[in-house]
Amino acid sequence: MKRITIDPITRLEGHGRIDIFLDDQGRVENACFQIPELRGFEQFCVGRMAEEMPVITNRICGVCPEAHHLAASKALDNVFGAEPTSVAKKLRELLYMAFFVTDHTTHFYALGGPDFIVGPDAPPAERNILGVARKVGLEVAGEVIACRRRNHEIITFLGGRSIHPVAGVPGGWSRAITAEERTQIEAAASKNIEFARFSLSIFEKIVLKNPVYREMITSDTYLHRTYSMGTVDASNQANFYDGMIRVIDPQGREFLKYHPSAYREHIAERVEAWTYLKYPYLKGVGWKGLVDGVGSGVYTATPLSRLNVSEGMATPLANAEYQRMYEAFGCKKVTAARYEPIHHRMATHWARLIELLYASERMLELALDPEITSPETRNIPNPDRFTGEGVGSVEAPRGTLTHHYTTDERGVLTMVNMIVGTTNNYAAISMSIKRAAERLITSNAPDESILNRIEMAFRLYDPCFSCATHFLPGKMPLTVRLRDYQGATLREMRRKA
Repeated sequence: MKRITIDPITRLEGHGRIDIFLDDQGRVENACFQIPELRGFEQFCVGRMAEEMPVITNRICGVCPEAHHLAASKALDNVFGAEPTSVAKKLRELLYMAFFVTDHTTHFYALGGPDFIVGPDAPPAERNILGVARKVGLEVAGEVIACRRRNHEIITFLGGRSIHPVAGVPGGWSRAITAEERTQIEAAASKNIEFARFSLSIFEKIVLKNPVYREMITSDTYLHRTYSMGTVDASNQANFYDGMIRVIDPQGREFLKYHPSAYREHIAERVEAWTYLKYPYLKGVGWKGLVDGVGSGVYTATPLSRLNVSEGMATPLANAEYQRMYEAFGCKKVTAARYEPIHHRMATHWARLIELLYASERMLELALDPEITSPETRNIPNPDRFTGEGVGSVEAPRGTLTHHYTTDERGVLTMVNMIVGTTNNYAAISMSIKRAAERLITSNAPDESILNRIEMAFRLYDPCFSCATHFLPGKMPLTVRLRDYQGATLREMRRKA
């Protein structure tokens, strides 16, 4: 048996490796996706004061601290029994829309986009943001930088810091915005809408009108039929900040709809001794291993999943693009507004750009809301309403994010559980890598472009393993190598995890 290792895998947040095992005929016998890092926030946060969590947990990741900040803030609302004011909810969502714009822009142009804009077969040294800039032109690259800059400026004065926000507090938000700041946000949101529509036009021109790429998106190389999860509002339309969690089965039928606080009734987490990630699955179906279909409890929570469970988008331009995507795949409607789910995983890139447009439109709606400059940004917690337990959930760019805390009577944390966006997708990512390897590797010596197309199977999920690794499976694995002065290994000693 031959082993092919891709280590490190590239263009992701965190670290990982792929091991592909071939039989004597060069066929893929198995493929393993390993994450060799541990963050451990679930454990070392125990014993801290609960009100510290919005500041502590946003250090999990420098890419999506806003998601952890808001999930933690919402969990504390429940711990302290303090319902945020109306304007506080809007300010939180406003910051979140600016964050979504920056995050989805980063993935399309810097992480996922190089495979399409530069090409999956291009030399590795060219498949990066600099290669994208050369391909689309410096003017477009400047627009990407300008988009990130203007939204980070808004995140800074809304959240108190540019990277790790501090404005979220139990019962609301720590500061109001001025009329001048509101005007700046309105102008930025209008530019974001133009930028999102431009990005969709690039995707149309470079990807959808390219027969090779279109075949890649619609072929079964990157296809899995799993359950889909996402947050929806009262109209069953996609919402990133608040709502009910909806799950549909692979045929598009609603399987579950529940409040985030009830997640433990519906979601279980399987642990394996060889990985630092947990495998969430649907309790009502059960864990059947890394297989798809109606009989498997594996689900996904991605931009595509969010669109799959939704009855459209809540803003007009994004909703028009939503309908266009599903019609392009020939999906029939299962309700008056919702289509059959798309299971071609490469379509996640398209869905992500539709979400970019939605976030831009929603940001403008919030900026134009007459209440947005109100000084009533917080309800002070009342000790009589202290509960000692809270669940907070938002849709992180990579999937549904859940924070669950319990405390003692002093507000000191006794339990912390987090199901992170990437964690939801761990099983599906592993399955997608194996499926791509099985269909793309035809010899014992696949070239670099084939290996990159296998990497594309995880890259489409935009995984963040810094966020996701919190389970400690016993002892840390350890390998000690004794080498001579020329670097040759004399002895190797191993302790398994």
